Amino acid sequence: MGDLHVREDNAETYRDLFGEISREADVLVLTGDLTDLGKPKEAELLAQDLKACSIPVVGVLGNHDYECGAHEEVSRILRDAGMKLLDGQSCEIDGVGFVGVKGFAGGFGRRMLGSFGEPAIKQFVSEAMNETLRLENAMRQVRAKRTMVILHYAPVTDTIESEPLEIYPFLGSSRLAETIDRFKVSAIVHGHAHRGRFEGRTPGGQPVYNVARHIEKPNGKPYAILEI
Repeated sequence: MGDLHVREDNAETYRDLFGEISREADVLVLTGDLTDLGKPKEAELLAQDLKACSIPVVGVLGNHDYECGAHEEVSRILRDAGMKLLDGQSCEIDGVGFVGVKGFAGGFGRRMLGSFGEPAIKQFVSEAMNETLRLENAMRQVRAKRTMVILHYAPVTDTIESEPLEIYPFLGSSRLAETIDRFKVSAIVHGHAHRGRFEGRTPGGQPVYNVARHIEKPNGKPYAILEI
């Protein structure tokens, strides 16, 4: 599940939902935008709710988690709460390898933004390429036979359908899919696109799932259950 957007002034709690997930799943995977504005207080509220989770929790940050410039503090709070927060790393849980990076924007296919022109454009593209390099390095460390890739930004357009075409370049980058398709993975999950659709494929045929909380899932829940 992704895009929780926990807010300071929001009475909504995920405690009961995390308890339910703990009874249904072996691992909870969170795909970023865990907080709404990246405030440490928001992370503390989420950390309190995570106490209801009796299974391992692994995930990545999203763009909202960087908004206040306190992402390092947000990361510390969530790690202290027991979450395995990945940022270009991998971990193994019960024989499954989990690889995570936030990813970045840039567009898809032949319309992907190239490193040409103003320094600001080159810096933007460099950020996207750095994320894919960090993803590749992390994937090379995995020894498990089953692997899940955790992203915030989308690696394909399949799972962002129904979003306005004008914002596609800001929802992800096919550079992520190109990197992933150099490896064999069991599943790729992401969030970020609240009006996308649940399932898609990389150009190499590997399954991609948009698990943002707002996306309709086959089980009718805010979270999806994936067997890999």
